[in-house]
Amino acid sequence: MKKILFVASEAVPFIKTGGLADVVGSLPKCFDKQYFDVRVMIPKYLCIKEEWRNQMTYVNHFYMDYLGQSKYVGIMQYVHEGVTFYFIDNEGYFCGDKPYGDWYHDLEKFAFFSKAALSALPVIGWQPDVVHCHDWQTGLIPVHLKDRFHEGEFFRNMKSVITIHNLKFQGVWDVKTIQRFSGLPDYYFTPDKLEAYKDGNMLKGGIVYADAITTVSNTYAEEIKMPFYGEGLDGLMRARAGSLRGIVNGIDYDEFNPETDTYIVQKYNAKNFRKEKAKNKVALQEELGLVRDPGKFMIGIVSRLTDQKGLDLIQCVMDEICSDDLQFVVLGTGDERYENMFRHYDWKYNDRVSANIYYSNPMSHKIYAACDAYLMPSLFEPCGLSQLIALRYGTVPVVRETGGLKDTVEPYNEYEGTGTGFSFANYNAHEMLGSIQYAKYVYYNKKREWNKIIDRGMARDYSWHTSALKYQELYDWLIGY
Repeated sequence: MKKILFVASEAVPFIKTGGLADVVGSLPKCFDKQYFDVRVMIPKYLCIKEEWRNQMTYVNHFYMDYLGQSKYVGIMQYVHEGVTFYFIDNEGYFCGDKPYGDWYHDLEKFAFFSKAALSALPVIGWQPDVVHCHDWQTGLIPVHLKDRFHEGEFFRNMKSVITIHNLKFQGVWDVKTIQRFSGLPDYYFTPDKLEAYKDGNMLKGGIVYADAITTVSNTYAEEIKMPFYGEGLDGLMRARAGSLRGIVNGIDYDEFNPETDTYIVQKYNAKNFRKEKAKNKVALQEELGLVRDPGKFMIGIVSRLTDQKGLDLIQCVMDEICSDDLQFVVLGTGDERYENMFRHYDWKYNDRVSANIYYSNPMSHKIYAACDAYLMPSLFEPCGLSQLIALRYGTVPVVRETGGLKDTVEPYNEYEGTGTGFSFANYNAHEMLGSIQYAKYVYYNKKREWNKIIDRGMARDYSWHTSALKYQELYDWLIGY
């Protein structure tokens, strides 16, 4: 039995701020239980809902030397859907009403968590073959495994993997601070190790010292070797190219299933979407006060409203997009200028634009089920989950060819009768507009072709089981049997 420990700062259903939590919470239950024992370790935040906290059981506790003090480390446990979750408890570090606060405190908190996570393993009495770390918050773990922990018999053969979910966030502060928080000797703070551009960098440590590095799509794995996407670490990514692989994320096929989705008015599947799917559109039009018309081309966006998501492109051509043969529905929060931009167009084109500047899980499901097309013109997108959900719901993605979007959406080819969506290559507003107009043209004038695009999209498998097989391969290779 191969033992794998996921260590991360968040995991569904306990705590979630982004896609990282979906990966850490959903992937472990998809491994072959006959050969793999996969467990998860996250902090026990006070902001985890009380109903979850009350169900956790006490495993043990110990005191750990950290920043010259003896700090309490509690270990709690809860089994969810067959997966054992461990929670590292220290109220001084994990209090507060959200998991992340100010940067300085977060760096100290996750440096503590990284050391506590490894120190807890002998106390639990469970010895993983591979520790799978996620993002900068756990970047010090691979370093510790090659340093102080390497001396102990318990840790000697333990391998580490680090997954980069978004290279933009690296855990950077001045060298002195990172050195103090990590407790690592001077030896580690050189440009070929944890120092980058005169600062200390926790993610860089993980990338330098991990036995394997993954990121969340093949294209993103290639892109981050280039300066534009490399966020200052492209040289390191090129140096470690032999240990780097892209494994695309999946989505939870139980949660996102138009056949059983309780949030939508009319359930449907790949066989009957032609007549059933549009009922969701009419229901959403009524709910949002748009013109009621099942035949009207409807585009949706469910997103954080930030520069990364390509919203400046939309801003450039929003008047052209909102021509009278189309409806546009947005759900999300983010930068004030984008929130206000969508509010303005909602006011200007009230009967065909609906800006919902908040976040709601039920509303997101309704939008995926109701829309004909889903727009995602990202500047960069390590993986992206929205386009996978859209494909699952028979909503045709219109995307920019970057990262996971390029890997998961096959552009429509009218001559070969292939493709699952529409895409454009350059980060250019009019190129995006061209793709939207082409999609709209096919929708109105070649309905049979449009439905075949949906058929192909709904037939694709982007469930976690596909990704789990690729991770199993990676672990087998690392452990060496």
